[in-house]
Amino acid sequence: MEFKPIKNNKVYEQVIEQIRGMIYEGELKKRDKLPSERELKKQLGVSRASIREAFSALEMIGLIESRPGEGTFIRDSFDEDIFNPLSLILLLNDNVAEDLLELRRVLEIDCVKLAAERASEKEIAEMENFIEELLASSGYEKESIKADKMFHYTIAKASGNKVLLFFMRSISEAMDFHIKNTRTKLVSKEETMTEFVYQHQDILKAIKEHNGESAAQAMKIHLDYIEKLINKEIEG
Repeated sequence: MEFKPIKNNKVYEQVIEQIRGMIYEGELKKRDKLPSERELKKQLGVSRASIREAFSALEMIGLIESRPGEGTFIRDSFDEDIFNPLSLILLLNDNVAEDLLELRRVLEIDCVKLAAERASEKEIAEMENFIEELLASSGYEKESIKADKMFHYTIAKASGNKVLLFFMRSISEAMDFHIKNTRTKLVSKEETMTEFVYQHQDILKAIKEHNGESAAQAMKIHLDYIEKLINKEIEG
């Protein structure tokens, strides 16, 4: 296993490409330990910040895992809904945040219609729990983001369409990477989180009533609100 020096402005992308290429060629396998940041810095000729950015992207899509005191490893097992080529493609493209928002709108509005028709009592209970977690986690970035994501993932799961869930996860993971700083600002604002909770409650109410049109309208209002906030933060 030998890494090659990198000479390019988009450094973290090439770090990802080399690791991905080694996996495809069989040089890296499940449970293999990656070189340390210090070793990779020397082999690749790049900054540790670029290596950390690449590792962050790969960990986000579930390809690698960091074990405190041990190092960074290729994961032993993969959730098919988490690690997929689409995630990598979306991560490696620049300036796609707006396109991702548009695609999310197309998918989630139809997705919630299906969920309103097909959601089980167990799935509805899970959605309720995630709204409670979202409410309780106001001011805590990591917990808030997780509760929000899991609410939307559960809607996708309740749609009964595995391919739809696959795409939803890929889009969400890419969005997290491309707007991570913006999202951090959003979840740190109490008024924003309060509105998120209200909007999620409206979506869930429509799902409980098995009203697909109302669910779609509630989701549209929620996504309009998110898009407005993101654009406002990006434009400064």
